[in-house]
Amino acid sequence: MFHQNIVLPTKLNVVKEEGSSGIYEIEGLYPGYGHTLGNSLRRIILSSLPGVSITSVRIKGADHEFATLDGIKEDVLTILLNLKKVRFSINSGDSAKINLKVKGTSVVTAKSFDIDGNVEVTTPDQYIAEITDESKGLDIELNLLKGIGFVSKEDLPNKETIIGDILVDAIFSPIRKVNYEVENMRIGDRTDYNLLRINLETDGSISAKEALESALRIMINQFRAILDLKEEEIVEESIIVEDTITLDSEPDIDEDERVELLKTRVDTLDFSSRTEKALNNANIRTLGGIVQKTRENLLSLDNFGQKSLDEVVDTLDTFRLSLKDDNKL
Repeated sequence: MFHQNIVLPTKLNVVKEEGSSGIYEIEGLYPGYGHTLGNSLRRIILSSLPGVSITSVRIKGADHEFATLDGIKEDVLTILLNLKKVRFSINSGDSAKINLKVKGTSVVTAKSFDIDGNVEVTTPDQYIAEITDESKGLDIELNLLKGIGFVSKEDLPNKETIIGDILVDAIFSPIRKVNYEVENMRIGDRTDYNLLRINLETDGSISAKEALESALRIMINQFRAILDLKEEEIVEESIIVEDTITLDSEPDIDEDERVELLKTRVDTLDFSSRTEKALNNANIRTLGGIVQKTRENLLSLDNFGQKSLDEVVDTLDTFRLSLKDDNKL
């Protein structure tokens, strides 16, 4: 009887992390699932992660966004555009208010904001304006709000607007860029399984890995709601399955069960890190890949010695499997 099963991928692998950027890989995805998962994650990352944005700006001496300020190189509209590039994080609460007051000839950047321990400027070097007159200054007050996605200024929560407040469109997303690549890889005899590589950069308010993990949780919660799954039930099922395997270890396994066992991934077993790494470096990623090898084949692998061989043989025994030259299959 022919069975077609969807194998499970590996855990998230960190390829590179630097500052607010990161590159991550997921291996062993069933053919076609690289684009399925990659595109879904990219859309969630761009649209659904919470962040902090400016919702209104008050600039002393400016009643509207098309005004100009004496002694300031930029007009108000340009200042607003520069302020939108400044990114913040709020540690507690959903909103905050911060001020910037600078006087005298100087270049004003985001680090000039007077902030307390509740608000952090994650882009302190962002340019805002230049004061060109020693007797003039720049006085700005910002209202910050937590949210998701993009919200136009017309759709922002209704608040009492004071004359002189300039409302701005809110871009809450903490993501600067995200893209993904899909490559083919070998699993057993097949070479069309997918490797998904995700390249992600945030505004610094959260790390790249946190952003990716949050997107995965959002996706899981959406599916859980559709299927009406409960985590408690999933845990109980896992316990039952483990108990069943232990109790039924004596009888011979049938062909269907054997096929499923051979698809078990190496990184889900209790191999030592040395043994697991040696197998992965040799592109042996499943029990099916191991049982196709002889003892001599395994001992010829880099950093794979007798201790690792004994470990593999013992593990195969627990599944009632054996190496190719043991003639027990």
